[in-house]
Amino acid sequence: MLLHIQLYTNDKMLHQLDNLYCADVVKRPSASIKSPYVADISIQGNNELAHSPSLGCCGLADAGASVFVQKSKKDTTKTGYTVYLSLHQEVKHGITCETIVGIHPKTAELLVENALKGGFLSKLQNVKSYKRETTIKVIGKVDSRFDFSGIDCNGIPFLMEVKNVPLADYEDLCLKERKKLDFSDREFGSKVAYFPDGYRKKSTEPVSPRAIKHIKELTLIKCESKVRCIMCYVIQRTDVDRFTASVIDPEYKSAFNDAISCGVEIITMVVKWNNNGCAEFVRDDLPIC
Repeated sequence: MLLHIQLYTNDKMLHQLDNLYCADVVKRPSASIKSPYVADISIQGNNELAHSPSLGCCGLADAGASVFVQKSKKDTTKTGYTVYLSLHQEVKHGITCETIVGIHPKTAELLVENALKGGFLSKLQNVKSYKRETTIKVIGKVDSRFDFSGIDCNGIPFLMEVKNVPLADYEDLCLKERKKLDFSDREFGSKVAYFPDGYRKKSTEPVSPRAIKHIKELTLIKCESKVRCIMCYVIQRTDVDRFTASVIDPEYKSAFNDAISCGVEIITMVVKWNNNGCAEFVRDDLPIC
């Protein structure tokens, strides 16, 4: 089903995804292409291939999930569609509650850039300049490409790394422990958004060595310079009331706490999506556990 787009004039609008289709994920990886980034989807009974850049996103883009897709823009791709959003539903007190979750990782950077342009970020008002993707190399200390760099309104340079946060639950626990608990009495909008989580071969391994490297290097830069160092977590769902670095990855959680102690600034930006593909800025100060 093609969703007919209505453009919104909301002054908090960040982005508009055009020509979205409702789809159901049938299988991932696809039965015909074994890449974990390709899924079989069904659109009005028609089977299609879709690029799933967030893999299964802990169930949000796996078999049985309801998603919103856009036709692929490149004719050379083997997949006809790309997965951008997922519909999360829960029944609370006999009522079906739902929220749309942004799960495409690269969209987070676009949302932050538009928030920066629109003056929505309270920590970065009236910046004098900025650019995307800045590589910093200091032998033996730093070797990374950060999502944004620029000069703030006071003439102070800043670096900002962006992380997409599609996942949330009522408590930040490993899946095994979470399954033992009953959250039926919790309010739908009382979840904790957490980062990181995802597939790993062993539970003792970090979820994302790259994410750990980024936050540790930002912490080092902050400790050894006057550069403002910022981590921006883009929480693309609205059924949340707080954010945390997840217990699922103790190494990242420790690095997150060290970063705060050393003065790395944290932005927790909440974005609301609707089923017409409109993304709206909600806040950038979700409380941190």
